[in-house]
Amino acid sequence: MNAEHKLAGGNAAPEAPTIDSTMQRMALQRMRDQQNLSAGVVAGLVAAVAGAALWAIVTVFTGYQIGWMAVGIGFLVGYVIRAVGRGVDPIFGIAGAALALFGCLLGNLLTVCYFVAQNEGIPLTDLLPQLDTTIISELMMATFSPMDLLFYAIAVYEGYQLSTLKISDEDLQAATTGPVVG
Repeated sequence: MNAEHKLAGGNAAPEAPTIDSTMQRMALQRMRDQQNLSAGVVAGLVAAVAGAALWAIVTVFTGYQIGWMAVGIGFLVGYVIRAVGRGVDPIFGIAGAALALFGCLLGNLLTVCYFVAQNEGIPLTDLLPQLDTTIISELMMATFSPMDLLFYAIAVYEGYQLSTLKISDEDLQAATTGPVVG
């Protein structure tokens, strides 16, 4: 019973059970032991490239650059990293943010390259190997819009937020007694 409530003469509501800090540390360590950063990053890279390709395909077929595709890439990358990497440490969020940004930039680049290849009458597969950092930066600057920053920022935020497992007291309790469920 709560001491203050007892002195006031009332009946105290039962307090929620707390998890001992040693048990919390052990549970958190158990979850960390199940992390796999390299698998999460590889899966996130695949998701970023797939999202970029999908972005380019949608843009080519619609004729419009749809900024919400960037949001989708952030969501996809973050979700895949969390599902595969099962990380609780901030490095998973950083990887998710970086790969989400990479996917957005690649989606824009692939789209621009398609239209350049079409304009020049050459296959995209012939154009892509000719790209170097100078050409890439020129293409990206020529097609940049300030609105891109908003969608990139949302994608980066989502990539960061969604890439790590969120740990609740229930997760810690489960981790101390059985397998971790994400």
